[in-house]
Amino acid sequence: MSKVINMDNKQDQAGGKSGTKEPVVSVERIMEMIPHRYPFLMIDKIIEMVDGEYAVGVKNVSINEQHFIGHFPGKPVMPGVLIIEAMAQTSAILVVHTLGKEAEGKLVYFMSIDEARFRKPVIPGDSLHIRVDKQQSRRNVWKFACVATVDGVKVADAVICAMIVD
Repeated sequence: MSKVINMDNKQDQAGGKSGTKEPVVSVERIMEMIPHRYPFLMIDKIIEMVDGEYAVGVKNVSINEQHFIGHFPGKPVMPGVLIIEAMAQTSAILVVHTLGKEAEGKLVYFMSIDEARFRKPVIPGDSLHIRVDKQQSRRNVWKFACVATVDGVKVADAVICAMIVD
């Protein structure tokens, strides 16, 4: 039986609720797990995760981000490619967390992006929630179904495949 960990009902090793409101994985821990840094770190925290199954990451979208200077002046919209990158980073965090300490510092490279759809603009002030569900993993190749939402409304989805390498 898998242990579900989430921000509101974090469970301890015995399965009891600890009552904390802390993220499952903080931004500081994320930076230990994957090599991305500002301005390309697209995940602020992981709020829910089951190793080897799924993770939910959060990206708080701010008007101070560099891409809004030119995308688009007077009508800021988060580029779709950065939403896809947030999906990939959430997936990478799940892979590294699942594989453990020996996977930290390794790179997770895109192999494919399929069925990508952008349904609504993501704008400054939005809290983007990215859920990634593992579809399969074979050796160092992982495949994920990814959905991004804002306030419970789907804004983008895609199927991504990635490889973890030294």
